[in-house]
Amino acid sequence: MAERTATIASRVGLHARPASIFAEAAAEQPVEVTIALEGEAPEEALDASSILSLMGLGAEHGTTVVLRAEGEGADAALETLVKILETDHDAE
Repeated sequence: MAERTATIASRVGLHARPASIFAEAAAEQPVEVTIALEGEAPEEALDASSILSLMGLGAEHGTTVVLRAEGEGADAALETLVKILETDHDAE
């Protein structure tokens, strides 16, 4: 299983616009991706393509999250998604 950590860069955290951008990108990946707050057990991870799950995660600016995926293309998918999380979409 591939795993990456990312720090939420958007000033409002993973809410509204940033969550929408991330959920859409996660849904486009060839593998299922989960997201959890750093330190949470893998079984507590949520569906990264669900905007409701993302907003319920409570990830604020500076929060570290863990992305996980399994299967062909998992590493590339996670790299793409980490870049999205580590971009301040509120500054655009």
